[in-house]
Amino acid sequence: MSMEPLLTLIVKAGHGRAFEVKAGQFLTITDVEGQQAADFVAVAASDKSEKLSPTHTRRQLRSLFFKVGDALYSSRGRPLLRVVEDTVGVHDANVPACDDTRFTVDFNVIGHRNCLDNMHSGLALHGLSPFDVPEPFNLFQNGPVTPDRHMQVTDPTSKPGDHITFEVLDDLLCAVSSCPQDIIPGNGLRVTDIDIAVHAADPSTSSSV
Repeated sequence: MSMEPLLTLIVKAGHGRAFEVKAGQFLTITDVEGQQAADFVAVAASDKSEKLSPTHTRRQLRSLFFKVGDALYSSRGRPLLRVVEDTVGVHDANVPACDDTRFTVDFNVIGHRNCLDNMHSGLALHGLSPFDVPEPFNLFQNGPVTPDRHMQVTDPTSKPGDHITFEVLDDLLCAVSSCPQDIIPGNGLRVTDIDIAVHAADPSTSSSV
């Protein structure tokens, strides 16, 4: 039989949600319609000053990118999540979350929704300030390094229903933003929903009738 999730959330296009997961659970983040980046952050539930850290993950993996089997590490060098399934294989761990200045300074657009505010809106309920929001893992975001060593952001390769599943290694407070970037490539110039599901066991190993 198919495994019913413990928690399901829809992150509406251009918005954000915060939620908690427990050690031993499995977290699946799905690109519902394809070509939609999802900024993802987490902090340790027991000490919110310990953050999921792209910088420390890159150091541990000795790579700019991660793959199935890799752990994502905290600012204290502890593994907090492990990738157990990934139907895309293309994500970014280098680019900071878009914020108000990204739109006001770079694009001269006032009041545009942005990933930092999206993620902080839920985390603020747990006492975190905007400066406490970690640097994100940009799931589904296509951020290649060019042959001349420049960073690039282009449209995701993800298709409808593509997803990534993590084994949760510690109790975490998480937030996800459906990136609202609709001015330059990065979401196919069309912002769409992201789906969140939390399972008690690895859903990729379950069978359905």
